[in-house]
Amino acid sequence: MGILKDKMKQDMELKHLSERTVVTYLNCMKNFVRQCGKSPEDMGERAIKDFLYYLLKEKNASQAAISQHYSALKFFYQTTLGRDWAALKIPRSRREKKLPVVLSKGEVGAVLDNVRKLKYQAILMTIYSGGLRLGEAIHLKVSDIDSQRMLIRVSQGKGNKDRYTLLGKRTLEILRAYWKKYRPTDWLFPSIKPSEPLCPSSVQVAFREALGRTKIQKKVSVHTLRHCFATHLLEDGIELPYIQRLLGHSDQRTTSIYLHVAKKKLYAVVSPIDLIEESNKLKE
Repeated sequence: MGILKDKMKQDMELKHLSERTVVTYLNCMKNFVRQCGKSPEDMGERAIKDFLYYLLKEKNASQAAISQHYSALKFFYQTTLGRDWAALKIPRSRREKKLPVVLSKGEVGAVLDNVRKLKYQAILMTIYSGGLRLGEAIHLKVSDIDSQRMLIRVSQGKGNKDRYTLLGKRTLEILRAYWKKYRPTDWLFPSIKPSEPLCPSSVQVAFREALGRTKIQKKVSVHTLRHCFATHLLEDGIELPYIQRLLGHSDQRTTSIYLHVAKKKLYAVVSPIDLIEESNKLKE
């Protein structure tokens, strides 16, 4: 894309999109140009629709991947080229609504207890303790741990928002042991190079290895710990608006998905057929 790539990158940075989003959108545009074989400036509605259909039918891309490409194309044509995207009438695929897989508290404890290295145990416990995204956890600074108020400060999380979330007592104990051993000065969880944060893939590997040492058969990942954080709080009676703020969700509808997986909330609901039986007994 050449000059257009640089212009799009500048536009995204001016919009304060995250570094990860910038890289993702540029890769999506690269895929578009490679498939169509023309400059995106010379293409329009027909080429965009054909490309999205190609992703859906020939590449069997996930709804998430198609949505990413859609968003990248929309940003490029609407913001970088200044075209009227609404006039193009490009339909967006509906994303599948799937409930998150959640571990019980005992299962979370089993996984964390089976993490062999202190550094990875510390970061995974921090993720669960505060409901952090992996990207947020690896970018924590030492100064983000507020042991006096038992809070974790998340700087520029998703959507470029700052927030505070929970720091558990057990997590603080592990973090203190970790700090005594590794003595981090800037990044809380640095890589081999102290000037760089820990690689996210290494955390995923540590999680999978710990999971493999348990008898848990559920398909879960590091991000599952964030789902567990929200679900377990809800089961313990914490109201949804508080959980929303701790997670950093802009819309409560995003947080409300945990209502569908919280065990105590589900078990507290009485089937209407049982209410009919109770009503009949009263009549007798």
